[in-house]
Amino acid sequence: MAQDVHGIDSNESSYMDDSEGDSADSTTSALASYVTNLYSKAEDARYTDENSWIKAYKNYRGTYSADVQFLETEKSRVFIKVTKTKVLAAYSQIVDVLLANNEFPLTINPTTLPEGVAESVHFDPAVPEDLDLPEAALDLVGYDGDGTILPPGSTMDSLLADRLGPLGEVLEDVPVTEGPGVTQTAITYHPAEIAAKMMEKQIKDQLEESKGSTHLRHSAFECALFGTGVIKGPFATTKEYAKWDDEGNYTPVKKTVPEVSYVSVWNLYPDPNAATVDDCDYVIERHKLTRSQLRALRNRPFFRESAIEEAMDQGENYDVKWWESDLLETSNGVNASDYGGNRFEALEFWGVMDRKIAEESGIEIPGEYEDADELHCNVWVCNGEVLRFVLNPFLPRRLPFAAVPYEVNPYSFWGIGVGENMDDTQTLMNGFMRLAVDNAVLSGNLLIEVDETNLVPGQDLTVYPGKVFRRQGGAPGQAIFGTKFPNVSAENMQLFDKARVLADESTGIPSFSHGQTGVSGVGRTAAGISMLMGAAAGSIKTVVKNFDDYLLQPLGEAMFAFNMQFNFNPDIKGDLEIRARGLDSLMQNEVRSQRLLSFLQITSNPILAPYAKFPFIIREIAKSMSLDPNKVTNTPEEMIRQAHLMSLMAPESPADGVPSEGDMTGAGGGNIGVGGVPLPGEAQFTGEGQSPVGAPPQPPPPQPIQQQEPMNAGMPPGMLQ
Repeated sequence: MAQDVHGIDSNESSYMDDSEGDSADSTTSALASYVTNLYSKAEDARYTDENSWIKAYKNYRGTYSADVQFLETEKSRVFIKVTKTKVLAAYSQIVDVLLANNEFPLTINPTTLPEGVAESVHFDPAVPEDLDLPEAALDLVGYDGDGTILPPGSTMDSLLADRLGPLGEVLEDVPVTEGPGVTQTAITYHPAEIAAKMMEKQIKDQLEESKGSTHLRHSAFECALFGTGVIKGPFATTKEYAKWDDEGNYTPVKKTVPEVSYVSVWNLYPDPNAATVDDCDYVIERHKLTRSQLRALRNRPFFRESAIEEAMDQGENYDVKWWESDLLETSNGVNASDYGGNRFEALEFWGVMDRKIAEESGIEIPGEYEDADELHCNVWVCNGEVLRFVLNPFLPRRLPFAAVPYEVNPYSFWGIGVGENMDDTQTLMNGFMRLAVDNAVLSGNLLIEVDETNLVPGQDLTVYPGKVFRRQGGAPGQAIFGTKFPNVSAENMQLFDKARVLADESTGIPSFSHGQTGVSGVGRTAAGISMLMGAAAGSIKTVVKNFDDYLLQPLGEAMFAFNMQFNFNPDIKGDLEIRARGLDSLMQNEVRSQRLLSFLQITSNPILAPYAKFPFIIREIAKSMSLDPNKVTNTPEEMIRQAHLMSLMAPESPADGVPSEGDMTGAGGGNIGVGGVPLPGEAQFTGEGQSPVGAPPQPPPPQPIQQQEPMNAGMPPGMLQ
């Protein structure tokens, strides 16, 4: 199957290529106009949000907008960048939670009732191989009317073999039975769980290769600042791995892998009538391409080379938006009119299109879509040319975008970020600080009042240390007066502090959580600050839950469906469910490890031990300590082998009646030294129940027979699974 970032199977989808000739060029204008019109509608609909983003960005950078006017009497232009502090604090908390274990926060587990793969199977090494399987194996057949169709020639072994998933080859020659083992010698496997963990490991490896954690950080930052973060993918791409042969020649290895990427909110134009990605009929991404990047599109499948050449011949067409001018002027003072002069603007459309529009554009619809009224497609447009048209390859049909809001706005696609939440309080803090600074400047110097009638005319009235004024009359000290301007900076700073408190409340991020000093009251003790930090984490929990629901969960499901659809590893298929676990990371590893160890101590009681799943507990303890459970814990068969080796290495017990070195225990069980049986002549000897001196030794009294426990007798049944 030919694939790239947007590749699909040409045998299953409609696409345009250069073989259609001039007829295609003459009919694609309607398709290009359709995409351009939708782009214009989405651009107009998000104008208000763009204004909000610009304000947030300027507050983050600490610059005033062009529409801010100062009075002539205002000398100070200070800007207190509290917005930057709050945004970085929110961003740090989100990243610390999501990437707490230095891995992508996704887990894959089998469903409650797995289909197509057995939840658990077992075999007992102590049972002879020629013994018939238990009746539990009959559960594979079902009952009349359950809808199960048995293939011709099916046997119990073949039915179970089809449900072993990734363990099919491993347990090919083992007489396994479905269900968990109930004896201590039985070894239990969990094919559904193993398939889930193998799929999870593969997806995390794919995300690591595509730098998924880096893209997640970019999305988290824009989510905190602007209110929305976007991830795109997965798409199949060819990745090159460096390799040299024995002779030193560079022979790279190329491999097709899924890839995800971060998309800036400035370049995303969703359906203006939708509140979430699932509600969107279409999503358009705006690309800014150099001539080389546009030319490189010819190397991707289903891009029309003639259309790309025609778009380049028409010249650069990048349209500088109003917000780009503001961003550039804010950043480095670049002349916005020169920005984008050597760039191309390309629109990437993903969404639903009416069948009539495709037919009017000369698109040949495949026979399998003969009864479809609409088509899910991907279209690239540049300079009025359709660079690419393919049907959406993903099954189930989905838009390859995931957008997470910082705070959910139920009536808009775009969320509410920290910058918007504290826009007003940032304005207040700036105003009060400017007042305080201007007042401090006035009150820091004396106001000079001069009575020129008492001075000699023509003198320089400049005041400096050692200045001499010549008087011609009047009483001493009445010609020049120094007046101190009232200092009201303290009142202005009180208002500033009040605005800062309001910023804490409006954002839900208290100042002590990002390093404020001088905390008093409850926060002066370790327990008090811990309680305050726990309360402050309440707001970030909602944000992390949004990441779980709106970004991680859809992205994980898309990665799972991608691997299942394109058969990257057919051995790990199963009835699995995706679970985003960003919120789980809020519980620190130390706390989780402590709780697991406490639970392990509780279940050490022999009465409670049979109720605990010790292999799972041990694996979770390893995870909480940031260790790979596959490397530090044993599988069931490895555990039994290890226990057997330990029993062989244990020292042999001494012969009966012969005390070992350092052992003060006699044959009769009494201690010869302390607390042993007294001999005749000793102070404790009474003669009762003991043989007199010279009498033949009497056998010791019968002791209750204590059966020696086997090596694994104290081991709960759960440890053998």
